[in-house]
Amino acid sequence: MTDQFTSPDQYQSLLEQKIQKVKALFSAYNMPEMDVFESPKQHYRMRTEFKIWHEGTETYFAMHQPGEKSKPFKVETFSVANELINRAMPLLITHITPNELLKRKLFQCEFLSTLTDELLITLIYHKPLNEEWIEQAKQLKAELSNLLNCQVDIIGRSRKQKIVLDRDFVFETLTVNERKFTYQQLEGGFTQPNAQVCEKMLTWAVDATRNNSGDLLELYCGNGNFTLPLSQNFNRVLATEIAKSSVQAAHKNIEMNQVDNIEIARLSSEELVQALNGVREFRRLREIDLQKFEFSTVFVDPPRAGLDPATVEFVAKFDEILYISCNPTTLEQNLASLSKTHTATQFALFDQFPYTDHIECGVKLVRK
Repeated sequence: MTDQFTSPDQYQSLLEQKIQKVKALFSAYNMPEMDVFESPKQHYRMRTEFKIWHEGTETYFAMHQPGEKSKPFKVETFSVANELINRAMPLLITHITPNELLKRKLFQCEFLSTLTDELLITLIYHKPLNEEWIEQAKQLKAELSNLLNCQVDIIGRSRKQKIVLDRDFVFETLTVNERKFTYQQLEGGFTQPNAQVCEKMLTWAVDATRNNSGDLLELYCGNGNFTLPLSQNFNRVLATEIAKSSVQAAHKNIEMNQVDNIEIARLSSEELVQALNGVREFRRLREIDLQKFEFSTVFVDPPRAGLDPATVEFVAKFDEILYISCNPTTLEQNLASLSKTHTATQFALFDQFPYTDHIECGVKLVRK
């Protein structure tokens, strides 16, 4: 299936443009040969959202063209999204359109799916949701679960309301070097949208640290996406994350996967530096003995802004740095400092978002 969202016959040429862009960006550095990890050409995105547009008697999914605020265009299929979402889209519209209670003032729909065929649908309204809506939504959930032959859960949202039928999460299973890791992924929480490329990222990170020793420090751990597979290569792991919901999800995922050498601290990178340097004590660390860790490696997966100068100075103290970047420009800016003390030994490009300008990179740095 093809549509306006993907051009499979152009995939390789668009990927080559990204490769050349990254090579040019890092041309001033003595970078190793870059490993390139491709995406599926279609049906690669596990989460997406649509406007719900009402026109006369018709209700349909809609999207705006990037940068435009005019009337959105109708979306019947979305080849960017995985096949389960595409199967669910027409069924959901078919069931909602004749149902005035489910349809009225519905303005947005969000899907979260998995490689293991679980689906979470969030319906967002400009009206309060009552008991009658709940009964209709329960029927919708049962019908979609039966028609799709999979686990379907529904969330209703409106101002100051969140109604969950029956879960606000899905369970995803990712395979890393033939070992399976299960993750609870929360509605509204951050997850890697391209699950198959995520598996390649995790495998690359595990392989890149296979011969490491000592303990691992991870900044920005999220729900433990990288933490769990990386823990195989280290004696102990201390992972930090500032978002409370992500910390809770990380604890749940550690428990589900029966991993016993990870500790999670709810700290920002700046707070962690203060704690490790003895500048400040934190009650959130009262059950974690920082002195027992013998860190050899630091893993960072920062937001698009990259690492701030203080964090760059901090990670430069480690023998090995593993850096996953969602913004090559800020990665290059950080490397301008880190290359003074470290040498890049591995370099990778992950095509997490095909048909866009977005590029994810990974680099392993070893102290000179």
